[in-house]
Amino acid sequence: MSRVILLRHGESEWNLANRFTGWTDVDLSETGRAQAWAAGETLATAGLLPQVTFTSVLTRAIRTLWLALDASDRMWLPVHRDWRLNERHYGALQGENKTDFERRYGAEQVHAWRRSYATRPPDLEWDDERHPRFDPRYAALEPGQLPAAEALADTVTRVRPWWSDTLRPCIEAGRDALVVAHGNSLRALIKDLEGYSDEGIAGLDVPLAEPLIYEFDRAGELVDKTTLTLSEE
Repeated sequence: MSRVILLRHGESEWNLANRFTGWTDVDLSETGRAQAWAAGETLATAGLLPQVTFTSVLTRAIRTLWLALDASDRMWLPVHRDWRLNERHYGALQGENKTDFERRYGAEQVHAWRRSYATRPPDLEWDDERHPRFDPRYAALEPGQLPAAEALADTVTRVRPWWSDTLRPCIEAGRDALVVAHGNSLRALIKDLEGYSDEGIAGLDVPLAEPLIYEFDRAGELVDKTTLTLSEE
């Protein structure tokens, strides 16, 4: 038996400001830090102590993992970072206020950009300073690997190989894993874990900083899923 704990990062500064974030590297808000700590305490209270941890290369996810590990007295665990666990890239929407964009383009268009499965937002221009090719954390990647914008479908395509080559071997080895990532990269994992349709996964909400627990049998088959409510202390 092995368990995979999926944890979306706590509230970020741009969640609080109602701005599109994507691959923009913003930190947690004070509320987000408290949520991350509470998630770690909740995991410890439930006896859910991972043996291996994974996260993206974005600060809000990394800090959530650090705080959760600190709260559960697991800071000694190695942390494996992978850009494939990054949030969906929101292209030219990144940094923009969601309400302002609804006024400018209409709620229906913005909803399609945000929540449809296959609709991409407008691309970032190649020379836009927000383009990931200017970020040193992606310097080792080929230009074709760097998105200028992504639909959820693109995020699924990006995350699926990580699931196959990194997480599945942990499950098959019987190791408990903690994956701290983002709303859309976690949707991409959940799509395959639970067999969601394209339409169904686009409508799924992944709560901030609430651990989702998946249990697998020795054959690597999913046998149970639970959601933990955060400690209020």
